[in-house]
Amino acid sequence: MAASESAPLLAVARFSVAYGKVEAVHDVSLEVQRSRIVTVIGPNGAGKTTLLAAIMGLLPARGAVRYAGQDVRTLTVEQRVAAGLVLVPEKRELFASMSVADNLELGAFACRREQGLDQRLASVYERFPRLADRRRQLAGTLSGGERQMLALGRALMAGPRLLLLDEPSLGLAPLVVREIFAIVEQLRDTGVSILLVEQNARAALAIADYGYVLETGELALEGASADLAGNPRVAATYLGRAAVASAG
Repeated sequence: MAASESAPLLAVARFSVAYGKVEAVHDVSLEVQRSRIVTVIGPNGAGKTTLLAAIMGLLPARGAVRYAGQDVRTLTVEQRVAAGLVLVPEKRELFASMSVADNLELGAFACRREQGLDQRLASVYERFPRLADRRRQLAGTLSGGERQMLALGRALMAGPRLLLLDEPSLGLAPLVVREIFAIVEQLRDTGVSILLVEQNARAALAIADYGYVLETGELALEGASADLAGNPRVAATYLGRAAVASAG
C-alpha cells in the first residue's frame, strides 16, 4: 500500500451508515494524518461506535474509505487487519476463559507467517508490565484497567499502522484513564496513527492533535483539538461550566 507520506493515512468521504431505514451516520468526512491522534467526540447515540465499525468493515456503508492510499471497501475485516488497520472495540471482547498470553497470541492471527512475533510479544509485555506479571492469569479475572491494557496489547500484536480506539476510558477510574491515555500518546510518538472515539471529551482533546464533534450522526464541528477545547459551544456541552470560564 504505497502512498505519499504527505497524504492522510485514512480518508473517509461522504460516509453514511444505516440500520434499515434509520441513518445512524450521515455524510461524514474525516481524515487521520500519519503519526497523529484524531478524536471523534460526541454524546451517547451520536453514531461514534457505528462510524468505527463501518470503517473497519463490520457494517455496510455508503461513501469512500481510503487507507494508505487504497480503497479498502472491498477488503474483508481480516484483510484490513493484515494491512495494519486494527480496531479496539468498546467492550474489549476478550476471551475471558483464556489466559492473557493466549489472548495476546490471538491478536497476531493475521500475521502468523511473519517473523518477529516473539519480539512483538516481548514489546507488549515491556509496554504493559502488569500483563507480563499476569500472563498465565485468565483474562476474565483482570481488573477493568488491565482488561483495557490487554485489549490494546492484543491490537498491537497485529502490528497496526492505524488504531481505531472505541471508548478506551469506558468504566475506568480517573487514575487508570490517565494511564491509558498516556499509553495512547506513547503509541502516537512511535509512529502509530490513532482514531479515538471518546465520550470523555476533556481527556480526548487533551491528547489529540485534531478533533471532530459528531452529533446525531452528523459532523457539527471540527478543528485542532486546542481550538475545540476553547470553543464555547464545546466547552459548555462537553467540558463543563469551568471550561467555559477558562475559555472566556
